[in-house]
Amino acid sequence: MKKIFALLAVSFLLHGCGGGGGDSESGVNSSMYKKTIDVFGVKVKGTACVSDDKLQYAARIMAEYLDQNNDGVADNGLVASVLKNKNACLGMTCPNEGGASRGCQDLITNETNPGQLPGPNAAFEEILHTIESAGFKYAYPSVFGDNSSSAIGKAMDAARGGYKGGGQPVSAYPAGAWYTYDDPSCDYSCMVSEYFYWGLTSMMGAQAHRCSVIAPEWDLCNKSLVKEKDSALYGLLTNPAYNVPQRLPDGNYSGIPLTIVRSE
Repeated sequence: MKKIFALLAVSFLLHGCGGGGGDSESGVNSSMYKKTIDVFGVKVKGTACVSDDKLQYAARIMAEYLDQNNDGVADNGLVASVLKNKNACLGMTCPNEGGASRGCQDLITNETNPGQLPGPNAAFEEILHTIESAGFKYAYPSVFGDNSSSAIGKAMDAARGGYKGGGQPVSAYPAGAWYTYDDPSCDYSCMVSEYFYWGLTSMMGAQAHRCSVIAPEWDLCNKSLVKEKDSALYGLLTNPAYNVPQRLPDGNYSGIPLTIVRSE
């Protein structure tokens, strides 16, 4: 019953996932972006109303995920190269602007709150979605591919109690499932992206203060629970061969210059 009664509350707290760096069919035209920061080849863009502070904050979060030791070199060169080749983009907009342009993952200014953990701060989620869906998915397709034959797809189906497919329109996952995202608009690719996000940020310690809030979608809100209950996902995310980020960004980064380039 906890999953049913808390569902509506979570739907207002959580932003939907993106794919390939963002799949918005409608929204801000790419020409409306007036400022851009290049982060290891990923373009962090903002419309005119986006403050420089919030754009730079988003760029620092992006950089921290990609360069955890702050040495100015992306920790996973393959993923960084794929992100650049895929023209990965994070598009920051203000409320009522319609969201990011096609090809950019959406991040809205009123959901971006520097200094706060996930929950009231969507930056941690949307930026990680960009890195996963336009980076890891293509760098390691047999491992992080968004299909049921990939390693993460198999782990996700097990986490959903054996259920396969996209989101469900009703809360009807098999008993024992610990991943129960049921937005019917979330296809299989989206489900994988959300699964990656929930597992990794829980392991990073970002969800421990939100266990009851996120329970309608995810039961394993800390590292110990992920390791104990979802050993398959834990193994993928901690395997040094894939160099997945392990530390939650704190908004402080100085490894490379994060310079705003403006356009007319």
